[in-house]
Amino acid sequence: MTDTSAASSDTRQFFETGNYAPVAAELTEFDLPVTGAIPPELSGWYLRNGPNPRRSSAHWFTGDGMIHGVRIENGRAAWYRNRWVRTESFLDPFPVYNADGTRNLRSSVANTHVVQHAGKTLALVESSLPYELTTELQTVGAYDFGGKLTNSMTAHPKICPTTGELHFFGYGSILAPHVAYHRADADGELTINRPIDVGALTMMHDFALTAEHVIFLDLPIVFNLELALQGEASMPYRWDDDYGARLGVLRRDDPFGPVRWFDIDPCYVFHVANAYDTAAGDGIVLQAVRYPELWRHDGGFDTAAVLWSWTLNLRDGSVSERQLDDRPVEFPRIDDRLTGLPARYGVVVGDASLVRYDLDTGAAVEHRFGTADAPGGPGEAVFAPAAAGADTDNLDGWYLSYVYDPVRDGSDLVILDSALSAEPVAKIALPQRVPYGFHGSWIAD
Repeated sequence: MTDTSAASSDTRQFFETGNYAPVAAELTEFDLPVTGAIPPELSGWYLRNGPNPRRSSAHWFTGDGMIHGVRIENGRAAWYRNRWVRTESFLDPFPVYNADGTRNLRSSVANTHVVQHAGKTLALVESSLPYELTTELQTVGAYDFGGKLTNSMTAHPKICPTTGELHFFGYGSILAPHVAYHRADADGELTINRPIDVGALTMMHDFALTAEHVIFLDLPIVFNLELALQGEASMPYRWDDDYGARLGVLRRDDPFGPVRWFDIDPCYVFHVANAYDTAAGDGIVLQAVRYPELWRHDGGFDTAAVLWSWTLNLRDGSVSERQLDDRPVEFPRIDDRLTGLPARYGVVVGDASLVRYDLDTGAAVEHRFGTADAPGGPGEAVFAPAAAGADTDNLDGWYLSYVYDPVRDGSDLVILDSALSAEPVAKIALPQRVPYGFHGSWIAD
């Protein structure tokens, strides 16, 4: 993770300085310069979303969404584009919540993730409907699955690699039910909408999927109406010692059946690495980046998160928890083809580095960027397989990440081999700086 501290005389927030600061220009540049050699097997788009506010923003999470994309084909970087997601509230902002507590689901900054399913490329933020994009990053408009989605959509949907189904949830309703689970088939038809009963409106950022189950994270960062009434003065969620923490398990083959809840030690999780059913079929393993607590007094990031694992015993209802490493990390990713299945490797963002964990043995390999005097700043790394049906240990492929170079105040799309070797396979020089952001996808042709 990059140091977010500022000089004591600088009153700006961390997301207003350095490589967190927004860029002003929307560019289109062709035939980008490359150091090294782009693997000829790579053919597709690398897209990444993140906040790029056009005006003052109260929190890193609330800036206008901007997609940065690179098109790779035939061993060349064909183009770079960056575009704001022009939602219906982009030019004429209107609030997410109406005076009566109902929501404007088309009010959106669409700044958190970008995914593709059933031919639709969608920019996501958890408070709102998805917004559809073209392959050239133009905004088509809000996407509600043909009118069937009347809820927000999480920024972390999961695509089942076996069925092609899109699993997701929505949350944010002040009135119960606060959460709903949704499922779309491989053709993009929304087939399941069901409420999930939770005790309060909590900030449910991510969830997990296995071959047989869906897992919901009901954790103690709870909506605060008083803060919400202050408008954009703060994120309207705070840590609540009295709420508790639990994981809810729903069987995929009984989507309207009961949710079984497992109590865990209080914590918060923004991002799940993976989950899978145990070989014996009587347990679930969940791997995620865990904060011991967060947002007790404000919406800042004054505690670090580390990689953690939970094992849920479906026979007796017990949970075992263990820390996998002690280094501060965030933005975990696995090979997306293994979502919900045992995945041996996961890659996270560390301190000016990417770290690849062997999730079977606990061993870690770190790839550092820049120098001690000028450390580079990587973003989330996405795995691009060499070909469909390649080996499932994600050894045959590459990791892609936007990396900030402080020496030239610019950014590269860096391509690393699956072992995170010392030297990148290729570095694609981008025509402008890419601010630190959130999540993205490799969209293969």
